[in-house]
Amino acid sequence: MNCPACKDPMLVLEYEEVEVDYCVSCHGIWLDAGELELLFGDRAITEGFMTAGCPSHAKGEQVLRCPECLRKMQKETTGGEPPVVYDHCPNNDGVWFDQGELATVLKNGSSAQGGDQVAHWLHEMFLAEDEEAMPPDEDVEAKPSTGEA
Repeated sequence: MNCPACKDPMLVLEYEEVEVDYCVSCHGIWLDAGELELLFGDRAITEGFMTAGCPSHAKGEQVLRCPECLRKMQKETTGGEPPVVYDHCPNNDGVWFDQGELATVLKNGSSAQGGDQVAHWLHEMFLAEDEEAMPPDEDVEAKPSTGEA
């Protein structure tokens, strides 16, 4: 699968039930449908937090295409401070986070901090925006992204 922002191929990182497509060029992250809910542990909490922000924050943002279906993605804004503007596939194929956005979402999303092992792993992995490379640890499988789930 290619990155919706810079078009470079992405790597797939797998941990527990979550598969993260990661762009080593621009450091963006694609989560397939349902994976964000696994991080928050509850669909209603996820939807509430992920759409609680003011849509005006998304004005002027570049429109990206879904790496799965190639349709134009919709901009959404999270709750929390600072709010995060992210991209959501209109077919519900998944969500795209630019560099640092997933770390901010995990930091602001209170239920993601409740000790869930996968959320903790992702939070630690993507918290440092300055990190150039992410060496996978022994529990993580990294492979080139093919776009197939």
